[in-house]
This record gives sequence, structure tokens and C-alpha cells, in this order.
Amino acid sequence: MTIGPTISGKVPLARQMARSVLALDIGFFGPEVVAKAKLCLLDFLSCAFEAGHHPWSRQAVAIAQEGGSATIVGTSQLSSPADAAFANAVMGHGLVREDMHAASIAHHGVVIWPALLALSEQAPLRGGRLLAAAIIGYETGARIGRALLTSDLARLYRPTGLVAPLGAALAGSFALGLSEDEATSAIAIAANTSSGLNEWPHAGGSDMYFHPGFAASNAIKAVGLAAVGAFGSGTIIEGEAGLFAAYRRQAAPDSIALFPNGECEIMAVYNKPVPACNFAQTAAQAALRVSLELANTDEIDRIVVRAPAAAVRYPGCDSMGPYRNALQAKMSIPFSVAATLARGEIEEENYSEPGDADIVRLVAVTELEADAGFTAAFPGKQGAEVTVHLRSGRTIRHALPDVIAATPSDIRSRFRSSAATVLGEDRARRLEQLIDDCEQLGNDGDIAAQCRLNATERALRSAS
Repeated sequence: MTIGPTISGKVPLARQMARSVLALDIGFFGPEVVAKAKLCLLDFLSCAFEAGHHPWSRQAVAIAQEGGSATIVGTSQLSSPADAAFANAVMGHGLVREDMHAASIAHHGVVIWPALLALSEQAPLRGGRLLAAAIIGYETGARIGRALLTSDLARLYRPTGLVAPLGAALAGSFALGLSEDEATSAIAIAANTSSGLNEWPHAGGSDMYFHPGFAASNAIKAVGLAAVGAFGSGTIIEGEAGLFAAYRRQAAPDSIALFPNGECEIMAVYNKPVPACNFAQTAAQAALRVSLELANTDEIDRIVVRAPAAAVRYPGCDSMGPYRNALQAKMSIPFSVAATLARGEIEEENYSEPGDADIVRLVAVTELEADAGFTAAFPGKQGAEVTVHLRSGRTIRHALPDVIAATPSDIRSRFRSSAATVLGEDRARRLEQLIDDCEQLGNDGDIAAQCRLNATERALRSAS
């Protein structure tokens, strides 16, 4: 069934987006864009390998049905595409170090990559189609998110759960070569699954870890349904009961252009340096600079942290504790700053003991304030300032105008470490080479398959 114009005669937004990208190929994108996509894939896999032993990761793997042809990263288990995508998305989100698109307040990669890796094992993708599909997915979710999300909306609903399913659905439609009608329906069906509530920072729940799992799994189901003829509501984005009416409570824009003037939203994505909430990144980096001038944290009398209003208002970011678990600590700007000052480093171990007495004392003397300058610059820049007042009367202050993203060298280093721990050094090197040579692969499914353990490797890993 063809999804025609709306009553006003305008082409539905979902169709506009599908029409604008389905004929693209990897040659449309510049080398810097392709290189960025490869780094994002490496970083996603790095997180998935490293978080595989966490409870939420094990839980996601445990409910995946055995049998199928889709790899669950870092295991020997094959499952259905939807179940594998769910588990891989949860693992990729498990460190809270996934890539970030600030303007849409969303983590697109942790939904797009699991969906595409699972689909790549169902149909042969070659010639860089995996990468092109991912770039399209980032673009779609990010452009919709820019138009849809506000800080008030993000306090209630998880932005990743609202917009990433649509991006992943169009990415999957492109990857599998769906028609314009089918891709439009896939977007529409995926939009019906937009969800994710932000009660978890208040209650201390682990709900957050599963949000991208639902999004990735649902995107695969949306693509599959569309491919076998399911008819989605073409006006799902701008309709009177569509995405914008339901969440933004305002009319959608007349157009949401993808790749306007050749600009790619994936280039606005940054890879986190800190395994914590997006809004804690810059403040932790400023605190690290302060720590270099501190002889002892016992000197600290008071800490003042200034950040954009969006950061101060996001659920859990202003938490002063008590922290029931590491996730609450990772969401808290005061905790991230206090832990960085106490330990003099930014590492996963900063969050291993949320009740650490030294960190808790520093949290108690921390004030978090919205700064007008940082607020005005957001989301283009995400600045923060940390001022430490010492008992002696001396003040140490460091400010950063924007987060300093993890570098390509950082990303590759942590990928090599985490992948080698699970796969061994030889296979980790082979996986990195497959990703670097993705455009020349005869089957992009080789990347997902390389992330899988064989029975012998699984036994050795269990024994260790």
C-alpha cells in the first residue's frame, strides 16, 4: 500500500526522510565521516566487551532465546536478530560510556550498531553498506531529536528511547534495501515503540540499561514487519496523534532535512572520556585539573560546580546521595567531581564504591549551580567550571568551555584492551582490521561473527 500525501498535500515527514536517503551509498560521505563511523563502532564494541560481566548484561543474555544466526557479543550464543540486538545494546550501554549526541540528548550508536550488526548476519551487506546505514541512522535520530527534545521533556522521557528507534529503523531499511513505502512503514512502526521513562535515577533502578535494548529490538521488528507488508501510519511524526503531538505537544516542523548541505550529524557525536552521564563529563574533566593542584583533599572546605541548566535539571544529575548503586553515582555531577578529586583520576573504579567515606564527604560540601554562559552555549558546547575553596582561604578554579572528547587513540586503546580480554589479542586485531577495511568486505556480517566466542574459548573463559 502506498503511503500518500497528508490531507494538506504535504509529503509525510517519514516518507520525506526515507526518500532522501535510500538511494545513497558510502561514496556520498567524505572520508572523515566514514572514519568517524568506524570509531563509533569500535567504541560501541569496546563498551560491550568490557560490560559483558555486569549483572544487567548477564540478565539480557539470559533471556535471549538460544538458536538463530545472530551473534551476542563476547559469547558463543546465537539468537534471533531481535534478541541479539537487545542483549548487545544492553551490554553496549553497560558502562554508561556510550557515544553521545548532545543536541538530541541521546545515545544513537548504542541502538543503531546492535540493530545493524544483527541484520548484517541475516542478509549479505557489502561495499560499506553497514557504515552508510549507520551514518543514516545517526542522522535520522539526531535530526528528529533536535526538533523534538526539550530539557523539560528529557526530565520525564529518556531521549534515546524516543528517537533512536526511528533512526535505527531507517538504517535497517537502508541496509536491507527496502522500498520507499516499506522504509516509511518501518519508521512509523518503530515510532510506536518510542518509550523510556526517567524514574530510574530517583528510585535507583536499573531500568536505564534496558532502554536501548528495547529500542534496538523494536527497530528490527519494525523493519521486519515492513518488509513483509505491514502498513505503518505515514504521518506518525507530524500527525494529530503522532510523535510531536504526544511528546512535544506542539506541531512538528514542515520538514526535517537529512544531510542538509552535506552536513552529517554523526560528526556532532562525541565519544565519552568518562564512564558516566553525559552531563558529568566536562565537570569531571575540570575537577581532574583541580586535583593536580591539590596536595590533599582534607584541605577542601567547599566545592562549587557550574554547568548548563540542562545538566543541572536532568534527572539524577543533581543527586547528593545517598547512592544505592554505581548507576546513581554515575548520573550525579557532584559525585563525579568528588570522586575525581578524591582519586586524582577518571576511571571506572571511581564509581565502584558509592559509599566511599572520602567521596561522600566531598559530595556533602559540593554546590551545583546553573551558569548563564554555559547555558547559552549549550548544546553547541557543554562547558563546566569547578571551584574548590580550601580551608586556608586559597581557591583553585578550572573551567572548560566544552567537553574534551575521547581521541581516536583513546578509543582504539580501550577497544584493544577490552576486545583482547575477551577474544584474545589475535582475534581482537583481526576484528579491528575488519572494521577498518569494512568498505572492502564481501560480507559485513564477518564483523559480528568475529565478536563471537567458539566453544573452546567459552570454556576457557568460564574456567578463568
